[in-house]
Amino acid sequence: QVQLVESGGGLVQAGGSLRLSCAVSGRTFNMYVMGWFRQAPGKEREFLAAISRSGGSTYYADSVKGRFTISRDNAKNTVYLQMNSLKPEDTAVYYCAAKFSRSSSAWYPFQNDYGYWGQGTQVTVSS
Repeated sequence: QVQLVESGGGLVQAGGSLRLSCAVSGRTFNMYVMGWFRQAPGKEREFLAAISRSGGSTYYADSVKGRFTISRDNAKNTVYLQMNSLKPEDTAVYYCAAKFSRSSSAWYPFQNDYGYWGQGTQVTVSS
């Protein structure tokens, strides 16, 4: 069983930065593609970024490209989301997700691809 626990959310002023972490239990973290999503009140869950098992391939939604960076440390079973130049519209609950994959280079942008989810961490950006 894979369990995901996000941390690092909080309140930040517009233009500021936050780094989210997602710690993943289990001994096969490097067999999972990891993704970050967010959901704002009254809106559908939105894909943000994904990273391949090796970390060599990343993909970003246009809304965060150039501002957010996804990375992973397979030795620490952790995936990160560095968020810079935050805007009030980035306010949402942020979720990490994991998908088992036999491909070392694949990434997946659709939430239905992911079988494991964290509980979410709130990010609030004030204007």
